[in-house]
Amino acid sequence: MIRNVDNLSYDKSEKILYKELREITKDKKQWNNYIENIGNLLNYPSLKIRAKVLWLLGEMGLKYPKEIIPYLSQIGGFLDDEETIIRARAVNALGRIGRADYRLILPYWENIINMSNDVEPLVRLYFIWASENIATNMPKLYAEYMNIFLVLLDDIDDKVRMEAPEIFRVLSKKQPNLVFPYLDKLKLLSETDSNKVVRVHSNGAIKAYLKVINKSI
Repeated sequence: MIRNVDNLSYDKSEKILYKELREITKDKKQWNNYIENIGNLLNYPSLKIRAKVLWLLGEMGLKYPKEIIPYLSQIGGFLDDEETIIRARAVNALGRIGRADYRLILPYWENIINMSNDVEPLVRLYFIWASENIATNMPKLYAEYMNIFLVLLDDIDDKVRMEAPEIFRVLSKKQPNLVFPYLDKLKLLSETDSNKVVRVHSNGAIKAYLKVINKSI
């Protein structure tokens, strides 16, 4: 494993630097020591490196949210990047950080929500994943935005549609009232959708809702 984090520099080739980042990814016990050097690579010329750095900062932010604060503005700015993978990884990073401390991502909240309308399916998919992370500990944030996920249930992209029901499953565990208005839609998808994963995930969301409701009776 890399012990001298100062070795991470712009002078190294993409291949070598990416290999080192992969090693750091595995060295979770040392993450706190790597954050500053990883953050300093956010503007590295290689798209592959920047995408990896954003993903890694998100994972580090889940464990050490306060230490990520110096890089939050830059991560938030990447939501407007021209590169699809960068926008996707940025919203994913904010989702992981927001799972640890939702207050840190509130300045970027509207921009995060806007990712649901991104022209690229990959970004919309990562938006759903980010929302699942945030909603795990702060589901109330989505009270005014549920219709966004209703639209995503009928997304033109199959991968987005396969993941969309999962946010309803996550929300059911702590805020089933938010899911109740969409049960009929989920039931319809669970019985008639042409995609097996959509059917399974929709049914899973319904089961999660019923489990919580039955416990409260």
